[in-house]
Parts: sequence; structure tokens; C-alpha cells
Amino acid sequence: MTADTFWHWMGGLGIHSAWELLWVSVGMFGQMMFFGRFFVQWIASERAKKSVVPLAFWYFSIAGGMILLVYAIYKADIVFILGQAGGLAIYVRNLVLIYRHEAASKAEAVQGSKFKVQG
Repeated sequence: MTADTFWHWMGGLGIHSAWELLWVSVGMFGQMMFFGRFFVQWIASERAKKSVVPLAFWYFSIAGGMILLVYAIYKADIVFILGQAGGLAIYVRNLVLIYRHEAASKAEAVQGSKFKVQG
């Protein structure tokens, strides 16, 4: 394929420079990360034979959301920016809740073992 043919095809996709191609690649990588969260959730649910949301889902959500937010800012798309920024807040909040719950559960387990009656 010649360079002219390549750029003709890229032009058909709205990509007219190497810089645009780089940013489209960033956006596509973000979309792949975002898809990854659904993939890990699906695999975890299949293994458990019920719907579950593994911790990796939230990390993929944050990674994909951050990359897509950067892409949206580059594209100056306010709808896309607000959507990704709002989603990021929710993903981070879910991780905070998960880690707080785990810390509280560990503290309760330690506290319970201190007062265990030996027989």
C-alpha cells in the first residue's frame, strides 16, 4: 500500500494527519480498555454462575474513562467530556467504598479474635 492510498483511506475516516491518527489511536485504546471491563465482568460472572462485579472492572473503568476523557478534551466535545468525567467520579467512589468495606471487615475480624473465649 502506498502512502497516498493509506492517507486516502484515513481521509475517508476523517483522519487527515499523523497527529489525528495518533489521537484516534489513543481514543481506540481507551475504548478497548473500557470494553475490557465488560469482558472481565462477563468472565467472572460465568465462573461464579451469577452476576458479579470484580475489582478489575473498576480499574478498567477508570483506565478507559481517563484515556477517553483525555481524547474527549482533545476533540473539545463537551458532551463526551462531561460523560467521561461523571463516570470517573462514580468509578473512583466505588473503589473507595470497596476498600473501606474491606478495611472495616478486617478490623472487625481482628477485634473479634481478641475477645474470643477459649474453652
